[in-house]
Formats: sequence, C-alpha cells, structure tokens
Amino acid sequence: MKLNPQQAPLYGDCVVTVLLAEEDKVEDDVVFYLVFSGSTLHHCTSTRKVSSDTLETIAPGHDCCETVKVLLCASKEGLPVFVVAEEEFHFVQDEAYDAAQFLATSAGNQQALNFTRFLDRSGPPSGDVNSLDEKVALAFRHLKLPAEWNVLGTDQTLHGENLYDLQTHFQFGTLLFQ
Repeated sequence: MKLNPQQAPLYGDCVVTVLLAEEDKVEDDVVFYLVFSGSTLHHCTSTRKVSSDTLETIAPGHDCCETVKVLLCASKEGLPVFVVAEEEFHFVQDEAYDAAQFLATSAGNQQALNFTRFLDRSGPPSGDVNSLDEKVALAFRHLKLPAEWNVLGTDQTLHGENLYDLQTHFQFGTLLFQ
C-alpha cells in the first residue's frame, strides 16, 4: 500500500489516494477501511473504490502534528476484519492553520486587521482567496478554543453600541477577506 499524499493538514479534509499492491487488488465483495492511529486519537475512515488497485478516502482532522500509523483493513461477509497493509502518515500545520491560530489569538485586536491588510497586499492570487478562506474556516473548527472565546474579542461594546447589534446591520466578509 502507498498513500498519496503522505501528509495532510491538521484539519484534514483532503483526498488521500491508496495505491494497492498487486496482491491486495480490490475484489467486488470486499469493503476497505483506513484506521489512522495517533498518540491520542484514532480515526476510522471508509474508502471509495476508484479502480481495482486504487481507493480514496478523505483525511480526518487530527489533534496534533505527528506521524500516525495507518492500517488498511478489509472486511468480507462471513470473515473477520483483517489488516491488509500498514503505512505512515503525517499530520502537519499549514498556513491556513497558522492564520486561524493568529486570528483566534488576535480576536478584538487591531493586529488581526493588520494581518488581513498584509494578505490583501501579499496574499494569494484572487483565485486562491476562496480556497484559503475555506481552509482557514476548516482550521478554525479544529482549534481548541476556550468556551468563552468570541471572534469579536472580549470587549463586546464599541463606543456604547453592542457589536452583536452592529452585526445585524452590516454585511461582513469572510474570515480573511472583505
């Protein structure tokens, strides 16, 4: 078995292709699963048959940057589940995760605005803006934030006006771009 790519961002959500060895070719009545085993989390994902020697899955989100063990497991009616192959896989922190962390720690802070201005000047070409924004949103879902965390920061008033009320009167852009 060979995984392609061999790494994913911490928030996952990317297609991982599984290339099978000759002896592991897909039979019609066999169901394959991938089990990602890290130091604290284990994920089980289903696969989709692309061809007799290729499967696909979506990488799960993970809780930390680390190398995990991936087991390709097979199930066939009437037989116990068995491990077909084993491979290593890496969960890494990428620029979208970095941006999400920066924005989360800068909530309610002028620095966050400076960061988005920086992106406007030196950021990705406009075609990549939506993709980056989607990745940052995914990364936000995987951040460990305190229950009281709020995108507006800790000061919920602005010159006597409630920021929540202002939100209903103005249309805001995406996480990174207006």
